[in-house]
Amino acid sequence: MDLLTELTILVLAAFVGFEVISKVPNTLHTPLMSATNAIHGIVLLGGILIIAESDGFLSKLLLVIAIAFGTINVIGGFLVTDRMLEMFKKRPKPAEKDQGSEEKGSEEKTEPVAEAQG
Repeated sequence: MDLLTELTILVLAAFVGFEVISKVPNTLHTPLMSATNAIHGIVLLGGILIIAESDGFLSKLLLVIAIAFGTINVIGGFLVTDRMLEMFKKRPKPAEKDQGSEEKGSEEKTEPVAEAQG
């Protein structure tokens, strides 16, 4: 393929990807992110395998940059997924306040007023 065909495919893929992602509901975001993280892990493995067989400084430099950005993407994706899953965990119920803590709280509210008067 020539360069123009490859650039055309890249631009069309970007438009299609944007349209598909923008239509995903929020409830499906976390499972899809986990799936794309797995796919990016496979892409990283492919990049590592290709860098061993590449010739030339420019090829190796571009592959190192691509592998670095891919690694950042995978790690960031897993961190975001973990953070989103934390939102769905049940939180412990707060302990009931006993009578003593309520009285203490009311004393704290009246102290500044007493200082202002005296």
